[in-house]
This record gives sequence, structure tokens and C-alpha cells, in this order.
Amino acid sequence: GDQEAGELGLAAVPGRQAAFRQALEAAVQYARAVGCPRIHVMAGRVPLGTERAAVAGEMETTFIENLRYTADLLSQEDMIGLLEPINNRITDPRYYLNTPHHAAAILEKVGRPNLKLQLDLFHCQIMDGNLSRNLETYFPLIGHIQIAQVPGRHEPDSPGELNFPYLFELLESLGYTGYVGCEYAPKGDTLEGLGWLRSYWESRGLQHGGTSKAAK
Repeated sequence: GDQEAGELGLAAVPGRQAAFRQALEAAVQYARAVGCPRIHVMAGRVPLGTERAAVAGEMETTFIENLRYTADLLSQEDMIGLLEPINNRITDPRYYLNTPHHAAAILEKVGRPNLKLQLDLFHCQIMDGNLSRNLETYFPLIGHIQIAQVPGRHEPDSPGELNFPYLFELLESLGYTGYVGCEYAPKGDTLEGLGWLRSYWESRGLQHGGTSKAAK
């Protein structure tokens, strides 16, 4: 979409289907070029001047239609489409998809195996909390995890509500083998801000590259 015009994705925005498909095809080209097998399919915002409840049905219909088109296109590329709920309490009041429950309901209605949930624990904590149960409940749908401390959206070891060593161990116990995206704003220098990861590896008996010291 046109971010300067206030758009944040198009997949659920009525009347913008042609622009969505054009943008999706461009995203597939970029993903193919860099070898990235996952694409975040952004739902978009409730149009200005409309109430969420008044357009919810039309937006859901548009979203499902576009997601089925997306799934068909991505299946040809052996790629996964990801749906990320973004909280509407702090980050974006008008974003259409804002809870993992909503995303799971949409995924069930679309019914395509190459569409998954992109669960950002920052947004999930703000909207619902109950992270352990939500991770367990939605684990079969999860295609990608993102993290940031709450409420500051900084490094996982910055002051805040979330116990990330516990959450990382929970993800391991559930069998998660994918990437964990660090979608936070560093409080200072980026490399310095990755000190939390070095400390976490050391606490698990790992080298800085994530390999076992025993294996060395």
C-alpha cells in the first residue's frame, strides 16, 4: 500500500484488490531473489471515516478472497504467507487484524496449509496476555515468532513485563525450530543491544554462535 497515504497493507481493504495483487507479485519477486520463503501479508487498516463494526464483514470477505489468491500464488513458489495481528491499543488503532484469535479464525476460514500465523509476543501481550496458553493453543498455526519487551518495545532483557528465558524454553519444549525475529527498537547501539543474546547462549551452555560447548 501507500504508506504516505496512511495505508499499512491492503489484503483486507475493500476496493484495493488489484493493487494488493500487484504488490504481492512484487513481494514474491523480492522474496525469490533473496531466498526468503515467508512473506508477511499485511491486512491493512479500517478505512478512514468508517466504523470497524460497520465494515468488518466486507473486510473479512475481502481478506479471505485475497488470502486464497495469495495461497495459490505462493504454493507455486513453495513459499508461506504469514498473518500478523498488530495491537490496536498502542501501535495502530485502525489495523484490521489485532488478535491471534481473529487471525486463527481467518486462517480456518481460508483453509490453506501454506498460510500461517506470525505471532509477535509484543502485540499478543498487549491485546490478550496469557502468553503460555496462547503459544500452546496456536502453536500448530505458527509460522514465525517475533519478540520485543513490553511496554517499551526494546531488548528482551530491558525492564518490562515479559520473562523471555521462560518463553524461549517454552518454545523449545513445544518443538519450535523456526526463527525468532527481534522486532524491537534498540535502546542504544544495535550490537551492544544484542548482549542479551550472548548472555542467553552462555546460560544455556552455548557458544556465541549458538553451538554447544560440549560439541567443541
